[in-house]
Amino acid sequence: MSKSTRAQFRRGYTLIEVLIVVVVLGIAASLSAPAFKQTGVFQVQASLRTIVSQITELQSDALATQEGRAIVFDVSKNSYTMCRVPGTSVDPVVDGISTTAIGGALYGNAIIRNVNFNNSQTLIFDELGAPVSAAGSNTPAADGSLEVIGSGQTFKITVQGYTGRVVVTKTAGD
Repeated sequence: MSKSTRAQFRRGYTLIEVLIVVVVLGIAASLSAPAFKQTGVFQVQASLRTIVSQITELQSDALATQEGRAIVFDVSKNSYTMCRVPGTSVDPVVDGISTTAIGGALYGNAIIRNVNFNNSQTLIFDELGAPVSAAGSNTPAADGSLEVIGSGQTFKITVQGYTGRVVVTKTAGD
């Protein structure tokens, strides 16, 4: 065979080379497929981290500014509004700082449920960053909590009375 004939045969891949590549790609795909199923769980955990970080941010802001702060949860809209507390009432429309919506694809379609902070859907911090029972009050709050549900899992976020410590527990799911 001449050099040009050999060069023509060298341009392609053999059947065995192609089969080896296909088998290797199949093995790689089968190993990575379970990881893609977990993305919903990670997105729901991102919603938890967002809520917890904003609770602690607002608590720190209350201490830094020496003014009351509150988070008003709206279960029907699956959102919450961080607010200033200038007196003895909390009005998210007038005193709102920012609103965050939880859910949708970004947060794995997570849902906020069972919000209970002193029999309301509002978590209030005094000027020292401690949870209190009402706006403008000095009465320490009891433990309060809310649940975040998504991807077959349920997580409970508890804000402890007196200290304001935030604890996350997994209550149901895989």
